[in-house]
Amino acid sequence: MSKMYYAENPDAAHDIHQLKVTLLNQDFVFWTDAGVFSKKMIDFGSQVLLNALDFQKGQTVLDVGCGYGPLGIALAKCQGIFPTMVDVNLRALDLAQKNAELNGVNATILQSDGYDQVSGHFDHIISNPPIRAGKQVVHRIITESIDHLNPNGTFTIVIQKKQGAPSAKAKMEGVFGNVTTLRKEKGYYILQSIKDESC
Repeated sequence: MSKMYYAENPDAAHDIHQLKVTLLNQDFVFWTDAGVFSKKMIDFGSQVLLNALDFQKGQTVLDVGCGYGPLGIALAKCQGIFPTMVDVNLRALDLAQKNAELNGVNATILQSDGYDQVSGHFDHIISNPPIRAGKQVVHRIITESIDHLNPNGTFTIVIQKKQGAPSAKAKMEGVFGNVTTLRKEKGYYILQSIKDESC
């Protein structure tokens, strides 16, 4: 069985090409390749997530499962945040580094399986999680997020209803004690929890 986009070293033959897209009313160019998530377009879930986020300039944002970097890069350029982008996939991280430079964005880009190599705390954590890696992986991204958030920080995830939005929502409620559905669009749910100051 070939290694998927959520593997450290995907074994798909390279198929490098460039995407020109508009995100948050700005134009971007991204390098993509085989063996990374959504290589032919910015997936609809990521676009719905981006359009639901409104961060303040200078805030710190951790993008878990960043792929080739569209979320963190778009938010940095359009909202002035400081992105840290992590993924387990080395091919995706190489592209994310190139794409950050290509779009004039300074980002911290790390290989990390979930939060394993992440240190410090962030104002916000976002994720378009690797659904195909399984429910256990998605729920770990949710459960461990609270340990890396500043007080009043937010954790925001995009997930399709048919791919586990109800169970993800219940998990977030259990971890944070709150969860809000920011947006629903074509079966995609944007779910957000806030870390209570007392946590």
